[in-house]
Amino acid sequence: MRGAAATVYEQAGGERTFTLIVERFYSDVANDPVLRPLYGPDEEELWRAAEHLRLFLIQYWGGPTWYSDQRGHPRLRMRHAPFSIGHAEREAWLRHMTAAVESVDLQPQIREAFLDYFESAALAMMNRADPYASRA
Repeated sequence: MRGAAATVYEQAGGERTFTLIVERFYSDVANDPVLRPLYGPDEEELWRAAEHLRLFLIQYWGGPTWYSDQRGHPRLRMRHAPFSIGHAEREAWLRHMTAAVESVDLQPQIREAFLDYFESAALAMMNRADPYASRA
């Protein structure tokens, strides 16, 4: 009998890959005029959020359950509810996350799975209607 199939976490390269993605993403967010204000003036808050994202992604893609062990159920919509997230925030977030994913060496099918997930997640986190966003 063969061993269990490798998780996406393992296929992607494990903890190191997710750390690289999150470091790249938050390095870009730190300088983004749309996203940086969401984290407040405290630099530590930005890097706390980075660690939360890193742990969440590791768990979501089949790695250790460090996120839930520390923070409980992810409840992403609830955790993002205090932040005003409209079209501009979603697009900026997705642009930086796409660049972060593309900055690491991934198998094409894993890269595509990550980008598909982030596209859906970014849409799901929107909580503010932008009346003119769809009018171009």
